[in-house]
Amino acid sequence: IGTSKAFNKERILGAILFEMTMERKVNGKCTPDYLWNEKGIVSFLKVDKGLAEEKDGVQLMKEIPNLAEIVKKGVEYGVFGTKMRSVIKKAAPAGIARGVDQQFEVAAQIVAAGLVPIIEPEVDINNVDKVECEEILRDEIRKHLNALPETSNVMLKLTLPTVENFYEEFTKHPRVVR
Repeated sequence: IGTSKAFNKERILGAILFEMTMERKVNGKCTPDYLWNEKGIVSFLKVDKGLAEEKDGVQLMKEIPNLAEIVKKGVEYGVFGTKMRSVIKKAAPAGIARGVDQQFEVAAQIVAAGLVPIIEPEVDINNVDKVECEEILRDEIRKHLNALPETSNVMLKLTLPTVENFYEEFTKHPRVVR
């Protein structure tokens, strides 16, 4: 797929890689190097280890015991950033706050290593209280973005909201990479 002419910067902005994919070679080059220098596509390394059981309406990320090592390897291989995901199942303020806290705590470690994290607190699209989840999530993300140091930049990957342009304020935030 990666060597196909259709797989190019006109159609694709970035590719999320598993650690083993990052370590592989494409046409004699490490995957991130090939993607950037041959295709103009940015590489992101998936760092989460899956989801924990649902608690308080949220599935947090499982522990990432070797995060520093994985991120260091990502820097060495030339990835641009990382990707990690949690899932919001119910409009539970404490659970959503914990999920966003966890995302930004891990993001801080990734930023410190020199990469740009994609923060992804996904809202389950089948939630009966999806709008409430989105309101709580927006407020929690806003708090964290406003507390980021000027030297920290993050990306957000958010579920399409029920209300059009609901997250628009984040597109103008100085800490959010666009």
